[in-house]
Order: sequence, then structure tokens, then C-alpha cells
Amino acid sequence: MDRRYFTQMAAALGAAHFLKPLRAATAAPTDAGTAAQPTKETADAHHHAALAEYAHLTGGDKVTIGLLVYPGMFLQDLVGPLTVFEALMHRDIHLLWKNLEPVGNEEPAPAALIPVRPTTTFANCPQQLDVLFVPGGVPGTLTMMEDPEVLTFLASRGKSARFVCSVCTGSLILGAAGLLDGYRATSHWATADVLGELGAIPTKGRIVVDRNRITGGGVTAGIDFGLAIAANLRSETYAKAIQLYLEYDPAPPFDAGAPEKAPRVVVNFLNEMFAGMRKAAFSVARRARAKW
Repeated sequence: MDRRYFTQMAAALGAAHFLKPLRAATAAPTDAGTAAQPTKETADAHHHAALAEYAHLTGGDKVTIGLLVYPGMFLQDLVGPLTVFEALMHRDIHLLWKNLEPVGNEEPAPAALIPVRPTTTFANCPQQLDVLFVPGGVPGTLTMMEDPEVLTFLASRGKSARFVCSVCTGSLILGAAGLLDGYRATSHWATADVLGELGAIPTKGRIVVDRNRITGGGVTAGIDFGLAIAANLRSETYAKAIQLYLEYDPAPPFDAGAPEKAPRVVVNFLNEMFAGMRKAAFSVARRARAKW
């Protein structure tokens, strides 16, 4: 199934419109009396007919999704959920930043191999979002936690968003904007306890849901998070269809994806590597909350 087709809006148009040319294309014999050879056009028609037939599954009101992008974010934090969101029918997706210049690494880090171009500025962002999403990324997270323009924008849209969400350390940015005060939330395992400095209730879990706040754990939890949002926006069945479409059936080569499972030497190594970042995160969180 071509991903481009999967993301089209054809489901809303009705089965009859597509089934007629499909039947004609697939039933018409050739001069030799044999069935017509499949073509890109007949495959396209068949695809659209299937979408129309299952419009009850994929349909629904249009949803508006806003994803913050910023220098120093983890690309996978953004791309994981975005892959799921793009598989939704009848949606608008906005990559949000202060301007439309590509964002990459924070200087003086090397230029990003895959920069991301925002699609919508803060000023032009729709007032009402169904999903307001923030990815993580260090050191970019720490910078965003003290960026007045970013925090003001998130606080404004977060007041009315249907779901306020994050993956990885993106929850620290939400917390710095005052959007997790009194909510259970998670983050990357190395920074989850920092949430307490921002008024949140640190909670272990790959996905943590508290009312309309949905936060995901570190980096790879983004796909899990995206599927959870898809189930909320449409249905569990549709989310499962997206999961199968993506063939998301993880079987990692090592069982070391959590501190409780990883070898002690690995945990010690990462704890030492993150020690300075953790201290900085606690300090930034305290300063951010003091400004509320």
C-alpha cells in the first residue's frame, strides 16, 4: 500500500464513485478476450474503492494537529508520531515554529543531516488544535524551557487544545509552560523525576494519560504514543489498522530498553553521561516554575 494513497482524503467521497470505474476497469476484456492487465490506474481505483468501502472506519470530523519543531530536538521524537498522524484521514498537520526557516541542531553542534522545515508560524497557527504536541531533545529541551516566545505560545494553545501531548523530554517543555501542573506525566527515564519541579506528578509508563494530557516515554515511545492518539481521535480499530500498515511489531535484538532490564555497566555508563544534563534540567525547571 502506497503511503501517499493511504493519506488521501478519498474515504469521504463514497464508495459508489470509485466502485463504478473500478468494476469497469477490472471487468473489461481485452481484444483477445482475456481480462485486462492490471495497471497503476486500476490499482489506484481499487485502493480508493477499498477506502470508500471502509469510510465508516476511517471517517470523522477533520482534526487539526500541531507539532512543535525546534533546534536541537530529537528527530525520532517528531517522526514517530508524525508517521502515525500522516496515516489518518481527514486531518490537517502543522509543523510549528517561530518562522519558516529549517530547524536543525543547536549551534555550535554540526549541521543536522536532516533539517526540518516548519510549515506554520506561531502567528499563523490555528487557534483551536485537536492535538498540541511537543517532542524532546537535549540540549534543545533546556533552551525551549526558558524561551518566552515558545512558552507563551504553548500556554496559549494548550488552554484550548483537545489533547496536550509530548514524547521524551518534551514533557519538560510542557511543564515549563505550566501545562502539567497537577497532572501525572512521564518523560525519558533519565529526566522523569525533573517533572516534579514543574508541578507534575512523575509517573512511570511508556504512555501516561491524565485527562487530556498524554505523555510518552523516551524517543521510541513516539510510535506507541501516536497510536494511542489515533485511537482517541478515531477508534481503536483504526489505530490497529495503522499499526498493521506500519508493520509495527517490535522485536528488539536486546532486552535492554529500560534501566530495570539493562546490564548494570550500561546503566552506570548512561547515568554518568546524563549526570550533568540532569543537574542542568533541575536548575532550569526551578527557574521556569519561578516565573509562573
